[in-house]
Amino acid sequence: MRRLAYAMNVSLDGYTAGPDDDLSWGTPSDELFQWWSDRVGATELALYGRRVWEAMSAHWPTADQQPGVTAAHAAYAERWRRMPKVVFATTSVPIDDHQARLVTGDPLEEIRRLKTGDGGPMDVVGATLAGAAVRAGLVDELVVVTHPAVIGGGTPYLPPLERELSLTLLETRTFAEGIVLTRYDVLGGER
Repeated sequence: MRRLAYAMNVSLDGYTAGPDDDLSWGTPSDELFQWWSDRVGATELALYGRRVWEAMSAHWPTADQQPGVTAAHAAYAERWRRMPKVVFATTSVPIDDHQARLVTGDPLEEIRRLKTGDGGPMDVVGATLAGAAVRAGLVDELVVVTHPAVIGGGTPYLPPLERELSLTLLETRTFAEGIVLTRYDVLGGER
């Protein structure tokens, strides 16, 4: 069975984006950006919610062609383009290939199907889609990259859950600027 992880940058007060989808508080250091790039390179399939897909697909397909692009950003763009993706949306959204396909049906049913198939690790990207997958017991690993910022509101990393999750710590790592990574194995979903 394939493993599904949910990894996001998070403010100290638990938000993945501020009001109006502000992400300015979560700019990664070069070291953290490289970690994210390596993660994309190791992910066999990414599952995107519509809003995150629209943001990522607006930038990364041509990011390596922009003036002044760094080698690290060019490498990330190449990895992102090669990585297979599934985009979940209730309406049609532009896909323009990018190694992606659109699913407009039940996302949890499709995620269950993908998990039982052959293949390597999958990442779910986007708080709404990830929250539904966590509530359904489909997420095997939580990866929290906590930035030293309190933003006071926005999109929470996790929605309210009906029960607590049982977790086992897998890894901690500190990056520049006080950013802390924690990885947890989710044991049997909500309990």
